[in-house]
Amino acid sequence: MTALDRIDLHLLAVLQTEGRITNAELAERVNLSPSACLRRLQRLEADQVVTGYAAQVDPLAVGLGLQAFVRVQLVKHEAEVIERFVERVNGWDEVVACHALTGDMDYLLHVYVADLADFSRFLLDRLLNAAGVADVNSSFVLRTVKRSPSLPLPRAENPPSPSHNVAGNRR
Repeated sequence: MTALDRIDLHLLAVLQTEGRITNAELAERVNLSPSACLRRLQRLEADQVVTGYAAQVDPLAVGLGLQAFVRVQLVKHEAEVIERFVERVNGWDEVVACHALTGDMDYLLHVYVADLADFSRFLLDRLLNAAGVADVNSSFVLRTVKRSPSLPLPRAENPPSPSHNVAGNRR
């Protein structure tokens, strides 16, 4: 695991909310020279701390008006059954997230579809036909109270100040 200092955490916090910020603007925000900032960012990318960049798309703007959370229980917990289920889930565009769970259900699927008819097709034609599925329980989202793509990063004890100077990282 990569050791992150307070400047790295500040850099990550800015990137989580402003992924299209230029390196010069990012360097200014985290009080580093552009070259030092770029080196840190390249290190974070190489170390897989930053795993990619993506646009946040409004689901309604692209016709995805229904969102559901679907809990799935498998018939058996054998490696072959699990592997086959995971392969299928990874092929379904409607599923934007799939989590293996503890407790009475095995998986939680986050599903986006156009409407109830589309969900019905997904459920009947895909999920319930998937080998190894024993039980399914669905909940539809009425409204989203909070949606954040940002992780709750550890807070640095003392955020870098404009006068902060890391050796070799002059502004």
